[in-house]
Amino acid sequence: MRAINVVDYDPSWPRLFAEISTEVAALLGSFVLSIDHIGSTSVPGLAAKPKIDLDVVAISDDVLPAAIDAVSAADFVFHGDRGEERWAFTRDHDGYGFKLFLCGPANRAHRERLLFRDYLRDHPQRATAYAELKRRLAAEAFVSETLRLARLRR
Repeated sequence: MRAINVVDYDPSWPRLFAEISTEVAALLGSFVLSIDHIGSTSVPGLAAKPKIDLDVVAISDDVLPAAIDAVSAADFVFHGDRGEERWAFTRDHDGYGFKLFLCGPANRAHRERLLFRDYLRDHPQRATAYAELKRRLAAEAFVSETLRLARLRR
């Protein structure tokens, strides 16, 4: 188990998203319908793991195999479909992680992530409560992992 690192909001996150978005748009060209900044780093002021999450929506489900091949051939690690018809890729760069999800235009998980993001953006008090929960869960995970390691040493 890796330690969960939740950090204060970093104003560079929108710029990092813009940079990776530009790169992915150039890589996938006409396959792309939209590229959306999702996850906690997309909500101004919200504490988050230092990973930029983006949903890349293809113009149709028909182009997904070619788009998956194109991203796989680039500098991303392919993780497959996690059961939501969203194909996951990761890449680390300059101390930040990028998590790219590729999906078709009618993907339910994508719509729900946008809904969640937009609600947190519009309701800062809810975003604050979410940040507090994330920090508490990260601390609990750290304690659990430390106890597991301590038991192994006995």
